Amino acid sequence: MKVLAIDTSNAVMGIALVDNGSVKGEVITNIKKDHSTRAMPAIQALMADCRVAPNDLNLIVVAKGPGSYTGVRIGVTIAKTLAWTLNIPIVGVSSLEVLAANGRYFRGLLSPLFDARRGQIYTGLYRYHKGQLECVASDRLVLASEWAQYVREMQEPVLFLGEDLRLHEAVFTEALQAFAHFSPASLQLPRPSELAFLGMQKKPEAVHSFVPNYIRLAEAEAKWLETQKEQNRYEN
Repeated sequence: MKVLAIDTSNAVMGIALVDNGSVKGEVITNIKKDHSTRAMPAIQALMADCRVAPNDLNLIVVAKGPGSYTGVRIGVTIAKTLAWTLNIPIVGVSSLEVLAANGRYFRGLLSPLFDARRGQIYTGLYRYHKGQLECVASDRLVLASEWAQYVREMQEPVLFLGEDLRLHEAVFTEALQAFAHFSPASLQLPRPSELAFLGMQKKPEAVHSFVPNYIRLAEAEAKWLETQKEQNRYEN
């Protein structure tokens, strides 16, 4: 099975090609450039290098969020277009789950995170059990201070992963003390090859009904809904 994995959900852009359980190639950049102009050329270059034609692909796997609203939308749009055009299955994987996979050898809980501004983070809680990554607490948008208290009650070692953890490290250290562990730089970026392997374990979704998981509305949508509520109050 030839699998193409796409992750543009955050600052990191990751593309991977996996063939019958072997990683044939990966492209990973963390340079905060426009994914909309770089993702497709990266896909084309990787497939050319690996001598894989589009019609050779059997599955598209995409990081479906949470993360940057624009970034998530770019990756999902590319993935859906490819899946529909090639008439092959599509699978979505939590962007946080992909990052949590970097903690495979940590004995304890895994808390991947992306900064969401104003003291908030996107995060969830995972752990490896018998070689399989399991979700302990679902992905959510939460204040870092509230999350620190929630995880503290677990009374277990926790590995925090992600490039944004430096923004919240002091909060977790103060709340969890010796239970708090922080990933090194080499484990802070999600791997698109891990995305591919996680996707192969999940059921495909219908391409037309496949939607991202933003967790929260885009700012423009939230403002529009609030305007509609105010208008309805006035009219009623």
